[in-house]
Amino acid sequence: MASKITVMPFHTVAVSVGVLVVIMALHLQGLEAQQQPLVKGLSWKYYESSCPKLESIIRKQMEKVIKKDVGLAAALLRLHFHDCFVQGCDGSVLLDGSASGPVDSEKTAPPNLSLKGFDVIEDLRRRVHKQCGAGSVSCSDITAIVARDAIVLTGGPDYSVPLGRRDGLSFATRNATLANLPSPFVGTDSLLTSLAAKNFDATDAVALSGAHTIGVAHCPSFTRRLYPTQDATMDKTLANTLKGVCPTQNTNATTFLDLRSPNVFDNKYFVDLMNKQGILTSDQDLYTDKRTREIVKSFAVNQTLFFEKFVNVMVKMGQMQVLTGTKGEIRNTCNKRNSNELVISNIVEDHNTDGVENL
Repeated sequence: MASKITVMPFHTVAVSVGVLVVIMALHLQGLEAQQQPLVKGLSWKYYESSCPKLESIIRKQMEKVIKKDVGLAAALLRLHFHDCFVQGCDGSVLLDGSASGPVDSEKTAPPNLSLKGFDVIEDLRRRVHKQCGAGSVSCSDITAIVARDAIVLTGGPDYSVPLGRRDGLSFATRNATLANLPSPFVGTDSLLTSLAAKNFDATDAVALSGAHTIGVAHCPSFTRRLYPTQDATMDKTLANTLKGVCPTQNTNATTFLDLRSPNVFDNKYFVDLMNKQGILTSDQDLYTDKRTREIVKSFAVNQTLFFEKFVNVMVKMGQMQVLTGTKGEIRNTCNKRNSNELVISNIVEDHNTDGVENL
């Protein structure tokens, strides 16, 4: 269970009371990412005729899932990130390895070992296919809708998801997975460079990092900021608390990524950063680096702005290297290809830059 960290009252951001009142009163619903053009083959109404109840089936079940375990919201959102960043949004991260392929598959690569929610995706696939027929909706589309619903059901913005993705026929290698998922240990310079290669700018990078407003971090992902010496960019009170949670670098424990409202999708994560209370190096450095500091500030004082930019980048990310038309397939089971034997094809090589505990 994640530890609850008490935020000391004297660590506050200098924001006027008037601005805070306005921010707290705002509740953004129904955001449309109209600025994002759609990849050929995707549509806002792709299943309007073939599976009209698709999104209501998923939302109804997701309400039950999140009510039972709110922690799964962050896990399911992360699952979508990790799928899209490696080999595109093709559901490849859902695939189990094969004895005929490499041992170091995408699903078992180090950054993906802590992924959860595979059973939720498969359960929703069964429900959808029962209603609309086998082969009606792809696992990659279901994963994208689930990520959106995880955001909405924890207080975040609602938005339309472009659909029509098909599922990939292979998974990436371990090395390709490592190369395409930004590490929690990197600073902003490395983060911006890796994301720029995938056509994301600095605002996109900060907005995507805002997904850490929900979820937890495992001790090994941040204890190098505590041992052997404390990171100067971390609040001392927070550091002392974290040392209690993680007495050694490899302690098997977790802590919330957002101290102020860990189970609510809001902009408080950015307030944390302004108070030197970011957990991961990749998080806190967004406020330290002059290229992203003002973006962090703008999101900290304006939740509506953060939601708008987050929706835009989610729709943008959700179209990365998608398979449409006759490419790929629509799996009948999300963790395996429809054919009897999984054929391994190293679509993503170590040098691939097309297109974060990682995002």
